[in-house]
Amino acid sequence: MRRMPKKMVDLLIENATELITLQGGSLGPFVGRGMDALGLIRKGSLAIHKGRIVAIGTGRRLRRKFESERAIDATGKVVMPSFIDPHTHIVFAGFREDEFEMRIKGIPYMKLLRKGGGILKTVKETRRATEPKLLENTMKTLDIMLKHGTTTVEAKSGYGLNIKDEIKCLKVLRQADEKHKVDVTPTFLGAHAIPPEFKGRVSEYVDTIVEEMLPKVKELNLAKFCDVFCEKGVFNIDQSRRILLAGSEHGLMPKIHADEMTPLGGAELAAEVKAISADHLVFASKKGVKELAMVGVCAVLLPCSSFAQMLGKYADAREMINMNVPVALGTDYNPSCQAVTQQLSIALACHQMRMTPSECVAASTINAAHAIGLGQDIGSLELGKKADIAILGVPSHRFLGYRFGVNLVEKVLKNAKLVVDNAADRQR
Repeated sequence: MRRMPKKMVDLLIENATELITLQGGSLGPFVGRGMDALGLIRKGSLAIHKGRIVAIGTGRRLRRKFESERAIDATGKVVMPSFIDPHTHIVFAGFREDEFEMRIKGIPYMKLLRKGGGILKTVKETRRATEPKLLENTMKTLDIMLKHGTTTVEAKSGYGLNIKDEIKCLKVLRQADEKHKVDVTPTFLGAHAIPPEFKGRVSEYVDTIVEEMLPKVKELNLAKFCDVFCEKGVFNIDQSRRILLAGSEHGLMPKIHADEMTPLGGAELAAEVKAISADHLVFASKKGVKELAMVGVCAVLLPCSSFAQMLGKYADAREMINMNVPVALGTDYNPSCQAVTQQLSIALACHQMRMTPSECVAASTINAAHAIGLGQDIGSLELGKKADIAILGVPSHRFLGYRFGVNLVEKVLKNAKLVVDNAADRQR
């Protein structure tokens, strides 16, 4: 019997001790017990052509059908989808290391904000910064994220808080997406804080967001999502609802900073407006969590933020998973939460929120992809999907969370191109 000729492909990744596929992720986020179902193949291999996955299986089976001039031997390693970060604030100027010390001394964040610190301090410095300087800062941050295995991020404006500077920040995000290997999905967050010029006039600032900022963002096509910091002392439920609904009218899907520091009802609002995600949820009520599950809103949990803010409390991930809420993980990278890697999010989720490594893998890949509307193209290793891949220099995914404080990522592929080779860099 004549053998069929082998098909030539661009790349083979072979013999992974664990090949994590997250098969079925294109159909929707993983929930409940399904978050442990990683679609793991031992001694697994991938065939990749023109940036897309064309075959998945064991090394022997794929070698019978495919050949390539390029191959990566993943013996002793984990091959998995690269990380996706669904909640970041990467465009800003200046840092707040002085406030970090104040938090150590027990001064709460909302008190710093009322005194012109926190977000408002960053707003002052971001308004002063030029677009090229902000782009330079953003590119440096993305460089570090990529080195740690993140190839797609959601990124928010929110440190301009006027039309000119919000547009400036969103333009920086567009340039970063065009110029950097990491894909950047933009979110308009004009409702991040009350700017000093509107102090005591919150309703007027909401009018400005709805009547002036949102139409301009839509006109320039600068954002995919509209977000709001729904929190006591910032934007209340009615104000947040108005902003999110206005955003929807302009074609921007709603996201919401919900119940981060107080139980305000942000989770319930997220369900009401059918947000694509509700983020933080540290103080979310059981009623709110139940409503998120009913509607299918993704809960983006941010343990690095709780850690950085020294809240002493983390979102109840176990309850959310048990109630079949789609759970994702993000870093919340920002001037007061200097967390650049999803590996740290995973470590804190394991240690502080009692999520298993398997759940964390799903939460930081396929569920994170669905939290930003990209689950059909990235986040899992399935036929036809982009070859956005992280190769870990460990024999099991359970090292995520178990071995922390070091970078476990050896190689990163973006659209099948090798963009990070930490192992080679260490040998130089």
